[in-house]
Amino acid sequence: MDLFATDVARAVSRILELGGVAIIAIGALITFGQFVLQLVRKTDVPTAIAAFRSTLGRAILLGLEFLIAADIINTVAVTPTLMSVAVLAGIVAIRTFLSFSLEPEIEGRWPWQRKRSEKRGV
Repeated sequence: MDLFATDVARAVSRILELGGVAIIAIGALITFGQFVLQLVRKTDVPTAIAAFRSTLGRAILLGLEFLIAADIINTVAVTPTLMSVAVLAGIVAIRTFLSFSLEPEIEGRWPWQRKRSEKRGV
């Protein structure tokens, strides 16, 4: 029974990894397509670039969430060693740093700042 649970956890981990990679890749392709369409429709370049960066950042963050979930399952259920937990801690730290660095790109503000509409009372 223990071997079955490990095999299931390994399979779920692989599916989540593939899902995360697919989300990032498909998100990048769709974002690039939207960017090209905006340029063809004569949208001004700074607006098109801002939309491109924002949408791509969201795809990357969502894909990273799936990859982290896969790493957690793999570490906890498949290979629960001290080394794998240390690697997981490093991955989570890097992902947290990426989230904080991508947030200003996506939202145009730091996570702890209020939205512009809230400042105006709208």
